[in-house]
Amino acid sequence: MRNQTFTTFSLITLFVTIGTALVISSGPSHKNLQVLPKDISAFKLDSIMQTYNTALGVNCKFCHVAFKQFPDSLDYASDAEPMKDQARKMMRMNIHINKTWFYFDSTERPEYLKTVTCNTCHKGEPFPDQ
Repeated sequence: MRNQTFTTFSLITLFVTIGTALVISSGPSHKNLQVLPKDISAFKLDSIMQTYNTALGVNCKFCHVAFKQFPDSLDYASDAEPMKDQARKMMRMNIHINKTWFYFDSTERPEYLKTVTCNTCHKGEPFPDQ
C-alpha cells in the first residue's frame, strides 16, 4: 500500500512539474501586436518600447491606457488611446523606410533595423518639428 501511494504521489508530482514546464516554456503571449512580430521576446519588446519612450521623451501612458479596475497598471493590449494607432502608423513607416532603403543584412529582421529610428525625427520630442 505504501509503495502504491508513493508511486501515485511521484507520478502526480511528475505530471504537475511537466505541465508547469510546458506552460513556462511556451514563451510570452503578447496580445494585440499588429506591427511587431508575434514571436518577439519579452526582452526585445521591452527594449523597443523603452527606445520609443526615449526617442519621443514620453512614458508608456502616452500610448497605453490604465486598466479601469487597476489605475496604476497599464492595459498594453487596449486600443482605447488614439495615439497608439498613430504610433503603429509611424512604426510601419519606419519599417518600410529601413526595409526599402537600408535592408542589407538579411539575417536581421526588417522590424529590428536601426538605421532610421524614431529619434531620427523626434529627437526627444513627442511631436517633431514639421
